[in-house]
Amino acid sequence: MRIKIGKLSSKRRTGRLKRKIRVRKKVFGSSERPRLVVFRSLCNITAQIIDDTSGKTLAAASSIQKGLKDQAKGKSGKEVAKLVGMEIAKAAASKNIKDVVFDRGGNVYHGRVQALAESAREAGLIF
Repeated sequence: MRIKIGKLSSKRRTGRLKRKIRVRKKVFGSSERPRLVVFRSLCNITAQIIDDTSGKTLAAASSIQKGLKDQAKGKSGKEVAKLVGMEIAKAAASKNIKDVVFDRGGNVYHGRVQALAESAREAGLIF
């Protein structure tokens, strides 16, 4: 996989992209054990379960979804990430997915990413 880094504004962003490339070299989702991808922006957080062999998204949850957006009003980022983790675990359970490979997407396993992962584990996903 090749990602063009190009002109970037900060060392922090280039570091994240380098970590992302390093993680994606090692992590691959199959049909038996798909990949749980976390995307974190400044305001929102998104999780997807992807089968890399077929290239399809099997399940997705985001803090922008209608049901979660209403629940997330007035809550902190970590609390919203916990809601998204619970929602992605429910979506995975409806598709009979129990085992996944966790892809943090170059983000540090801390804060919102960690909260999402732990709530998904509590809801029944194994990784």
